[in-house]
Amino acid sequence: MSDIPEKESLTVEFKSDLKKYPDSEIINAVIGMANTSGGTLYLGVEDDGSVSGLNKKHNDIFGAAAMIANKTVPSISVRAEIIEENGLPVMAIEIPESSAVVASIDGRILRRRLKADGTPENIPMYPFEINSRLSELGLLDYSAKVLAESELDDLDPDEVKRLKDTIANNPGGEKMLLELSDDELLKALHFVKTEETGEIRPTVAGILMVGREESIKRLMPTVRSDFQVLHGTAVQINESFTKPIIKTAELFDEYFKPWNPEKEIEDGPFRIGIPEFSKSAFREGLLNAFAHRDYTMLGRIRVAINDEGITISSPGGFIEGVSLDNLINTEPHGRNQTLSDAMKRIGLAEKTGRGIDKIFAGSIEFGRPWPDYSESAENRVTLFIPRANPDIEFTRQLLEVQRKNNMHFAINYLLVLSVLRENSALSVAEISERTKINSARTHTILNLLTEYGMIRKNKSGRNETYSWFSVNAKSVRKVKINDEDFEEQIIEFAKKQNDVFTTHEISELLHIPSYKAYNIISKLVESGKAEKLSSGKYAKYKIVR
Repeated sequence: MSDIPEKESLTVEFKSDLKKYPDSEIINAVIGMANTSGGTLYLGVEDDGSVSGLNKKHNDIFGAAAMIANKTVPSISVRAEIIEENGLPVMAIEIPESSAVVASIDGRILRRRLKADGTPENIPMYPFEINSRLSELGLLDYSAKVLAESELDDLDPDEVKRLKDTIANNPGGEKMLLELSDDELLKALHFVKTEETGEIRPTVAGILMVGREESIKRLMPTVRSDFQVLHGTAVQINESFTKPIIKTAELFDEYFKPWNPEKEIEDGPFRIGIPEFSKSAFREGLLNAFAHRDYTMLGRIRVAINDEGITISSPGGFIEGVSLDNLINTEPHGRNQTLSDAMKRIGLAEKTGRGIDKIFAGSIEFGRPWPDYSESAENRVTLFIPRANPDIEFTRQLLEVQRKNNMHFAINYLLVLSVLRENSALSVAEISERTKINSARTHTILNLLTEYGMIRKNKSGRNETYSWFSVNAKSVRKVKINDEDFEEQIIEFAKKQNDVFTTHEISELLHIPSYKAYNIISKLVESGKAEKLSSGKYAKYKIVR
């Protein structure tokens, strides 16, 4: 089998070497890949993927690696090897993704992209794109930058008051910030900086959070937010704003309310409100868009509600290290650290940086499909929250378990429950693959969910699988986990089989260890609710009526 891919891509490049491909062009190809996602350059392959062979002057892999290192800034360390295809030599040059912006020694800076037809090309990286790339790599916090043409008068006192109200009214707001004067507050949140000249000027974060509307338009013309509601092809709302973030978030919340009706269901003495869309998921999705968008790019944050669901999109792709595969489980880190920190400190955004958890939990808790980021691209992150009917049984069961145990399931537990709810039975490996949670952690989660009565183990040994424990299933087991509740379940179970039961049966029924089942049965015997019929490993017990 060939080691050479069939066609070019963002990470694969073919270059013909029949006429000795110029070293300067090799450097361009290497720089483009290093400034994007890395990849492999195949020297001696035509554009159509046919192998034509390596020029004799390019048969030194160590010389090629040295040439690339010497002609790039900072130096790129590549791995080169010569492989054979159909008896013809090809040099494969493996290029790592650089952790900095790379240039040639004569100052060329390139990046790689896919054209409309899907084929790759190298194009210049312009100055504003350099800032964007550095921001993606975590080497530049654009939101901390001082805007040279800005003045303190560009900050709106009314928005500073709104900022203080946000701190006071949100549980996560740092109340000690309210003890500061306005000037001290702006400095504490890094909304202003003192320059070497002694002048105090607003930062990007300051303008975005408490800037005057006309100042935002003048200083940051890329900033705009749209709210749209569409029914079929008819546009029912189409509003565009250039306002500071807190004010925009409040406006969007108000616009969102009429389009998010709530239904109530009864659950015993409790009433459960089930909205069309999770309010917290919508808010976190919106705040994530503000916090992590690329403010160096043209474009706008867009919220669109239609018959299929809600779409929230923002300029700038995923930051370095974040992908669709690790979106939920990767360590939280952002593109605009100063802005993100300020939003957390005032209580506007999730303090832990795990707003993504609320976005997914908002759908899973009501038994709805997961939020979808698959339409995101290199220059845009797109969140889609589908419109779907809730699974009332699942919601009731989840709320009952959490209420009885005075706890709230973390996102990984909800992910596991969700995939099991949608599938009849899955192995640990299948659950791990679908949730992107490592197998060791998956085992722990499954054990605890079994103990809580949310799922059950179907088999043991190599064929072990798990499934969601539906409260409507033909079983007497309910979602209760204290000993008194277990005793009731044992009595109910025994009544269905002539009042007789064994420790092993109870262990399997309740999904608890044998020793715990034995202890609970012993309490039944001591209280006179059961009697022991026989001793030994397979001891039998009978309920006393």
